[in-house]
Amino acid sequence: MPTRNQKYASSAYENVKNVKDSEKSKYKTMTDKLPVLIHSAGLAQALSFVDAKANSSNEQAWKLLLTHLATTIGTDKNQLLERSRMAELAEYMKLTRDVLAALSWYKRFAQALLN
Repeated sequence: MPTRNQKYASSAYENVKNVKDSEKSKYKTMTDKLPVLIHSAGLAQALSFVDAKANSSNEQAWKLLLTHLATTIGTDKNQLLERSRMAELAEYMKLTRDVLAALSWYKRFAQALLN
């Protein structure tokens, strides 16, 4: 039975390798910056910021990363955003750990595959 990290790595690899050429640069930048934003602002604020920027500027790469993250941790984008806003402390902390663990794989694969 695969571990959580193995599942995240497999999902991240498949998602990153299918990023379109036109979105590679911004996608890679967000995989670098989002973990820092989560650590400094918190999960709910960071995800809401990325979602708002993606919608206001129509950034497909940002929307794609949120969708990929949600899929990797076993939910959809809207549920991820809702859970990050409404979760009790223990669930919020677990969700933050899960998102950061998934993001570490996205960052690694983005650095390796998106040149």
